[in-house]
Amino acid sequence: MAELSAESGIPVATIKYYLREGLLPAGERTSPNQARYGEEHVRRLKLIRALVEVGGLSVATVREVVAAVDSDRAAYNVLGVAQRALTGFKAEVSADDREWAMGLLTSLAKEHGWKFGPDTPVADLLVGTLCTIRALGHQALLDQLGRYAEIADRIAEADLDTLEAGVSMDRIVEAAVVGTVLGDRLFEGLRRLAQAAETARRYTEG
Repeated sequence: MAELSAESGIPVATIKYYLREGLLPAGERTSPNQARYGEEHVRRLKLIRALVEVGGLSVATVREVVAAVDSDRAAYNVLGVAQRALTGFKAEVSADDREWAMGLLTSLAKEHGWKFGPDTPVADLLVGTLCTIRALGHQALLDQLGRYAEIADRIAEADLDTLEAGVSMDRIVEAAVVGTVLGDRLFEGLRRLAQAAETARRYTEG
């Protein structure tokens, strides 16, 4: 375990904690007090660290995500499990507001060829967000929803373009999860840079 700690850069105490919490698979037992760990353990530790420290996910959420990555289900279904674990926001909305938001999202999904319905992992997140925007009176933001959807399509293409041909299913799902958590953080930072630049271009005199 000391070698695993040295190679991954994660303290032994943290590795033991991840093992106890079921986030990291056990190593191959070589003696009553020793186990052998391989490259897959190093990769998993780096994934866990990224999800916890950069992605800001709880240990319980990370446990759901890695369980989905380790399952043998189809990539689309596994990604759905991961997205449910990653999506925690759920605003309280009225039945009328939910109907309005679902109608808007269903139409948008049809236009872009997305699968969407009440059971879609991000449905509550999107419904709550749209209803909150409307309640705050930001109609101009809602009017740009189509443009945001077009950007989302391009980002999804970029996410999947990062995968090498012929990689295993677990790597595909792992990449999708990492792209969702860390890609969101990356895009958030880039968006703020772009907003600052665009604000300066539009409103700075001289």
